[in-house]
Amino acid sequence: MSRRTAEAGLSGTKLSIARRSDRFLSGLSEATRVTFVSHVQPDPDSLGSMMGLAHLVETVLDRPTRITRDGLISRAENQAMVEVLEIDLIPIEEVDWHKGEKVVMVDSQPNTGRHTFNGGVPLYGVIDHHETSGDLEHVPFVDVRQGIGATCSMATSYLMEQEVAIPKRLATALLYGIETELSGYPREASSRDDGALLYLYPLADKDLIAQIRNARLPQSYFECLLHAMQNSFIYDRLIISWVNDLPQPELAAEIVDFLIRFEETDWAVCAGVYEDQLVISVRSAVEHARAGEMLRQVVGKLGKAGGHDRRAGGVIQLESTAPSAIEQMQGALRRRLLKALHIDECRGQRLVPKKELLQNLGMPA
Repeated sequence: MSRRTAEAGLSGTKLSIARRSDRFLSGLSEATRVTFVSHVQPDPDSLGSMMGLAHLVETVLDRPTRITRDGLISRAENQAMVEVLEIDLIPIEEVDWHKGEKVVMVDSQPNTGRHTFNGGVPLYGVIDHHETSGDLEHVPFVDVRQGIGATCSMATSYLMEQEVAIPKRLATALLYGIETELSGYPREASSRDDGALLYLYPLADKDLIAQIRNARLPQSYFECLLHAMQNSFIYDRLIISWVNDLPQPELAAEIVDFLIRFEETDWAVCAGVYEDQLVISVRSAVEHARAGEMLRQVVGKLGKAGGHDRRAGGVIQLESTAPSAIEQMQGALRRRLLKALHIDECRGQRLVPKKELLQNLGMPA
C-alpha cells in the first residue's frame, strides 16, 4: 500500500515518507471498528471530514465505522446539513467502546477543552488544520497542517490519493464543509483547498447545498443579532460585541463574521454567554494577525482558545452567571484584549449611537 513521495520536513528539508493516507490506513487494518470524534457542536467541516474518512476506511479496509456527535447541533444550516444529507450521528455520551476499536479525532485535538471525549479508548489518530495546543505526544498517527483551510480538504486528499470514488452525497458534504471554512474574509486557503473544491464541485449536488445554505431561521436568531448590534463598542481598530444570552454558541461566530466587515476596524470580537460559559469568537482583517495565538494569550488560564492566523475561538467557564459576575468577566476580557492589541485604555464608542437606538424605539433621547 505504501507509495513513497517527497514531503517538506519541519526544517524545510525534503523527507521521503509514505503518503499520509497510506500511513493512516496501515494502522487501522486490524481494527474491529473505527470511530470518529470531533469537537463540541460539530460544524460542516468536522461533519464532512468524518464522513469522508469513514468512507475511506470502509472502502479500502472494509472495516465498520461510526460517526459521533459531541453536544448539540443548533445552527440552522448545520441542522439542515444533517437532515438533508441524512448523516447518522451517535451522541458521544451513548457510545460503548469495545476491544480492538480505534478512535480518530477529526478537526480537533486532545485536551483542548473543546470536546468531551473521555479517552475510554486510546486515540489512534488526529487529523486537523487548527493552530491549537493539543496534547499529541502519545497519538500514533498525527496529521495537523495549519496551512490548510479545512479538514475536509485533507479528507478529500486522502480519498484522491487512494483513488476512492466519492458518492454525490459525500461530495456534497465535503464541498459544503470546505466552503463554510473558506467563505469568511479574509479567506484562509491553500492550493490543496482549491484543488479539493475543483475536484468535488462536479460531483456534488448544488441544489442540496443551496437548500442547506438557505436554511430557515428562528426568531431567536434575529433577536440575538439585534442585541449584538446594540451592544457593539469600538476601541480604535477593534470592535467588541457583548451578548448576554446566546441562543446557541455558533451564533458568536456568525456575529463576528458580520462585524469584521465594518470598514473602520481591523479586529472584531464577539463574546456571548451560553449556559455557564463565555463563548468568544475573533476575526482579523490584517495579514499575519496570529489570531489564534493572540486569543490563547488573552484567555490564558481562564479557559481554552485557539484558531488560525485571522480566525480564532475560545471558551471561558463562568463561576457565576449573575449579571455582576458576567460584567466583571467582560471587563477583564476587554482589558486583556486592549493590552494584547496594543490599544490604549479608552471608553468604547457604540457602533450604533444610543440616541439613534432610543429614537428607533420611539423613546425620548
